[in-house]
Amino acid sequence: MRHARILAVLEANPTLRVNQLADQLEVSTETIRRDLAELDQIGRLSRTYGGAVSAGSRFEPALTERLALHVAERRAIAETAVDRFGDSETLVLGGGATMLTFARALRDTQQRRTVITPAYPIAVELSANPLIEVMLLPGIFEPQERVVYGPETIRALERYRAEVAIIGASGLAAAGISEAMLQVGEIYGALLRTAERVVVLADHSKFGKRALTLLSSWSNRISLVTDRMPEGDLYLTMREAGAQIILPDNSGSDSTGR
Repeated sequence: MRHARILAVLEANPTLRVNQLADQLEVSTETIRRDLAELDQIGRLSRTYGGAVSAGSRFEPALTERLALHVAERRAIAETAVDRFGDSETLVLGGGATMLTFARALRDTQQRRTVITPAYPIAVELSANPLIEVMLLPGIFEPQERVVYGPETIRALERYRAEVAIIGASGLAAAGISEAMLQVGEIYGALLRTAERVVVLADHSKFGKRALTLLSSWSNRISLVTDRMPEGDLYLTMREAGAQIILPDNSGSDSTGR
C-alpha cells in the first residue's frame, strides 16, 4: 500500500526529495529510502540523487505512443514553426514527437542549412534532403527517446553557436520549460545555451505541467509555437517576461508579450 502511495505522490510531483516524501507519508526517511530501493529494483521508478522519478511520471507516453497523439495540433505547430524559423542557416534541434513532425516539414524545404541534433530520428529524417547537412552529436544512446546524452554530448554542443535552437517540452508552467527525463533534460539545457534564440514547440496538453528538469525560465529570447493561447499564470508570466506566443493562422491571433 505504501509503495502505491509513493508512486502516486511522485506522479503528481516528480521533483520531491526523500525528506519531503517522508513528511507526506508520515514515515522515517530510512523507510522511504528502503521503499525507493525496492521500487527501483522492480522497475517501478528510477533513483536520483536525493529522490526518485516514477516510471509513470513522464507526463507523456513513450515516443512511439506519442506519435499517435495530438497529430493535427503537432502538424499545425510544425508547419507554423517552419514558416517562421525554417530560413535559419543553422538550427539546433531537440528530439520528441513534435520535433519529429517539425523535421518532416523542414525536410521538404529547398534551402541549404546545417542542423545539429542529439536525436537519431531527426537526423535520419533530415538526411533525406541532400541540401541539409546533419551533424549528429556523440554520446550515450537512450533507446526510448532515441537521443544521445552524457558529458560527450554536452562538450560537443559547447563548440557550436546557432541562430535558433528548437525543442519540444514535457511541461510548460509559470516556472518555465521542463523535461521529464533527467538525462535528456541535461542535454536540452545545454542545447538552449548554444543559440541566440530559443523556440519551443508544444501543444496545449503541456500547459500548467512541471516535469523533472527545469530547462529555462521564460525570457524575451524564447518563442512558444503552440495550438492554443495559454491562460492564467502561464500566460501572465510569459507576457511579463517578454516571451513570444505564436499560433497557427487558423488558431487565432499572434501574440507577443513584448
